[in-house]
Amino acid sequence: MTSSTPSSYKINFTTGIAIVVANMVGTGVFTSLGFQVVNIQSGFVLLALWAIGGLIALCGALSYGELAAALPRSGGEYHYLSRIYHPLLGFLSGWASATVGFAAPTALAAMALGSYAAGVWPNISPKALSIAVVLLLTAVHAISTRAGSRLQVFVTVVKVVVLVAFVGVGVAVAEPQPIHFVPQPSDWRLLLSPAFAVSLIYVSYAYSGWNAAVYLTGEVAQPQRNLPRILLTGTSIVLLLYIALNFVFLYVTPLAKLEGQVEVGFVVATQLFGTNGGRLMGGLIAVLLVSTISSMIFAGSRIVQVMGEDLAGLRGLATVSKAGVPVRAMLLQTSLTLLFILLSSFQQILVYAGFVLNLFTFLTVLGLFVLRWRQPTLLRPYRAWGYPFTPLLFLLLSGWTLLFLLRDQPTESLYGLLTLLGGVGVYFLSRRQSTASA
Repeated sequence: MTSSTPSSYKINFTTGIAIVVANMVGTGVFTSLGFQVVNIQSGFVLLALWAIGGLIALCGALSYGELAAALPRSGGEYHYLSRIYHPLLGFLSGWASATVGFAAPTALAAMALGSYAAGVWPNISPKALSIAVVLLLTAVHAISTRAGSRLQVFVTVVKVVVLVAFVGVGVAVAEPQPIHFVPQPSDWRLLLSPAFAVSLIYVSYAYSGWNAAVYLTGEVAQPQRNLPRILLTGTSIVLLLYIALNFVFLYVTPLAKLEGQVEVGFVVATQLFGTNGGRLMGGLIAVLLVSTISSMIFAGSRIVQVMGEDLAGLRGLATVSKAGVPVRAMLLQTSLTLLFILLSSFQQILVYAGFVLNLFTFLTVLGLFVLRWRQPTLLRPYRAWGYPFTPLLFLLLSGWTLLFLLRDQPTESLYGLLTLLGGVGVYFLSRRQSTASA
């Protein structure tokens, strides 16, 4: 190990987009539609749900682009909230990112991979496969940033090509289902219903990852120029892909077959291609989820690294290898991921992670207004397009989902708040150790 010296290799524009796309296209889009159709039976409303979720992500990306250009350092919300509000709030966001924002979604993606793979090879243990994939990808990313970047671009390109091909084949050969994609009179009430708000929570989780590149700011080439472009381009690609993919899911498969199903991709592929085709698609989706797991391992460890740089009590986590990789931070995140896989259910992790992730992105976008007010002369190479309307729209819709989640899923929300309370204890303990060693 060496000190926290940055790697000489810089992440370029293409790799940055690959990281954003890979972080976003994962567990949520392959699993959440089955929960949405239980209470929403309108094709128009379901696609509107995904369009609004994408709009939220785009508004967030515009806001984060300004923050990333004005405050160029790795760490994401940890760095922004520390600078804008207080180091404690920044630490809590980093704590949440390490325990919830990356470890929990990595576990979800690995668990989904195991479930899809088990549909193809029934003798495989889903949990054992999930653990093995996480450990293997951690080893690859621990070798070097360059090796991890090359893997990331390759698996992301494969993922997008397969999904675009699936959309094309679905539209070309499937018998359309009797579902309306043109708005009906009753649809407008559904758009303001509690069912829509709760479903938006699942969709927001599916879009989470649009901010992934900001965690790697220090490793991105020309971050003040490239980061806003990476965030907007990656998010726009996923928005179009998600709407097309969900259109095909609904166009191909009867709603009754989708209701309550987690392996949505497997169900749709079976409807489209038969049993063997469904197994083949299930295997492909399992492979595609490797990209999601890889990108989260790659990005998440950088938050822990930056926290170690700022707090003497956690200084050991800031050390990097000769190749510039924060191996200790990566191993900590991987350990937390394995604990989630071993101890929690899929749905518990999904709701728990959704609440905490939405809370900190809400506070970060709110910080855009605070920073403009407190530091109006700060150099801003990029300014959020549509300000103040785009960040306000993000805050309005995100706040709406948080309130409904607190009301309808209080247990998981409470666990999220308890996790943050634990982070407060760790923060003051590390501060005390820092003072004692000074």
